[in-house]
Amino acid sequence: MPKMTAIDAAVLVLRREGVETVFGVPGAAINPLYAALRKNGQIRHILARHVEGASHMADGFTRANPGNIGVCIGTSGPAGTDMITGLYTAAADSVPILCITGQAPRAKLYKEDFQAVDIETIAKPVTKWAVTVREPALVPMVFAQAFHVMRSGRPGPVLIDLPVDVQTAEIEFNIDTYEPLPVYKPAATRPQAQRAIEMLNAADRPLIIAGGGIINADAADLLVEFAELTGVPVIPTLMGWGTIPDDHDLMAGMVGLQTSHRYGNATFLESDFALGIGNRWANRHTGSIDVYTKGRKFVHVDIEPTQIGRVFGPDYGIVSDARAALTLFIDVAREMKAAGSLKDRSAWAASCLHRKNSMLRRSDFDQVPLKPQRVYQEMNAVLDRDTCYVTTIGLSQIAGAQFLHVYKPRNWINCGQAGPLGWTLPAALGVRAADPKRKIVALSGDYDFQFMIEELAVGAQHKLPYLHIVVNNSYLGLIRQAQRGFQMDFEVSLAFDNINARSGEGAVPGYGVDHVAVAEGLGCKAIRVKTVDEFKGAFERAFAIMEEHQVPVVLEFILERVTNISMGSEINSVNEFEDILCLDPSLSIGKSQSMDVVGAGAAR
Repeated sequence: MPKMTAIDAAVLVLRREGVETVFGVPGAAINPLYAALRKNGQIRHILARHVEGASHMADGFTRANPGNIGVCIGTSGPAGTDMITGLYTAAADSVPILCITGQAPRAKLYKEDFQAVDIETIAKPVTKWAVTVREPALVPMVFAQAFHVMRSGRPGPVLIDLPVDVQTAEIEFNIDTYEPLPVYKPAATRPQAQRAIEMLNAADRPLIIAGGGIINADAADLLVEFAELTGVPVIPTLMGWGTIPDDHDLMAGMVGLQTSHRYGNATFLESDFALGIGNRWANRHTGSIDVYTKGRKFVHVDIEPTQIGRVFGPDYGIVSDARAALTLFIDVAREMKAAGSLKDRSAWAASCLHRKNSMLRRSDFDQVPLKPQRVYQEMNAVLDRDTCYVTTIGLSQIAGAQFLHVYKPRNWINCGQAGPLGWTLPAALGVRAADPKRKIVALSGDYDFQFMIEELAVGAQHKLPYLHIVVNNSYLGLIRQAQRGFQMDFEVSLAFDNINARSGEGAVPGYGVDHVAVAEGLGCKAIRVKTVDEFKGAFERAFAIMEEHQVPVVLEFILERVTNISMGSEINSVNEFEDILCLDPSLSIGKSQSMDVVGAGAAR
């Protein structure tokens, strides 16, 4: 049996499991792993500027392509704690990433050694599995189990903590006979599929709720086939956006309190049945359960047994991988159609499409400073169907979801549940590392952009070009809007007079941070846009710069300080703060009103 260090064996397992790229920051307690990576020479390492950034890069890397596993590496102590936010974000959205940390020697554990912390215990609530390996011979099998756990059932992250003396100990291991452990995914049964389709068929106005589990299962093609076969319109969740193209006649819009379409909410409120597949009934999608469930029945399909009934009890639940369930649903629906028992949904689908074409929000604003809606209108005009958007949280994300268009799975990459500020930039770098050819456009407000702005240097150093749209109102915009309920505008302004603003170079007085200067100082390029007339030329220059220099390009749009974006406390009472375009005045969805802006400095 070949002899080697335990950490050499771990790197061989990483390669056999398909790992080609890792993200991290070296340090004393993890240097044996770095030595093994250097010795192996087959795994690319991308050096982050912050260990949290490395975890978000791994997250974006996984989300970019089916089958990917992002890996992030850090040393002992604060490196592991810095990655907790990344692990939480991945766990919340069912994203498998592997976090590897160094640790003090086994003899020093629990003795307050330098940078020694019980990261296993800290990480357990936000991982599928967290383990400190105390026996060198266990190392390769722990890595094998990690990949099995990450890929089986509901995907999620794993943390492996490696004391430095465990890494360097010699073990016997033969990679030539190594095989990855089989992945377990529950599958629906034929009787379950028949029951679900019978319930759908009994409804008059059914909808399919398409969640992120469909994307995880790489089953968007089956979703579209099933929708077309049955004629049932589809409501994608925010995590499921792209499972059906936005311009498909059966794409009925998104539902929710914030990241939703007027026509999506209106259609859902008209429905009497919902078949949820791979979704978790998130509260930003449902609002209060009483309003969401009133007058309709539900079937819920999810890969995790404890997800069914967690938010509310459905009328019927199926534990299944989305691909397995959809395959059976299609088989059953085909047989029913052949027998002439599948209902004709054309009238219901036509009414949904009419709402989609009629209940629109305005975006054609020309004023200066710019309104954000106009920025998204121009993005739709300039960016093609293959564009992959990466974003996290804030008014930028909410308005983006209301106005942008997504046509393919994995072209809306969004941390939906945790929503940490700063995620967008490193995640976009991870997406780029996973896919050198995809057109990647990140979307941030100014605060999200500032949180991990140092990671731009990673894009410059490692030649990871992408376009970063920054909509800058010099505000914590979403929190400012939320503070309206408290009749205040308090400690949410980022504006100040920057004494270093470069006169004659487009800096905006009073808007604080000069993002163009910072981006250029980090080795990237940046363009500032202030008027509608500059849009087309700015996008053309940005893509030309990316092509020439192969670095991230920041495209900053200077917005009016205050714009309230449509949202509400219930799906039947979303407040429309701007003018709306309703091409059919007979359509309505309950309350839809404007509210006066309150608070100091908050006048429109």
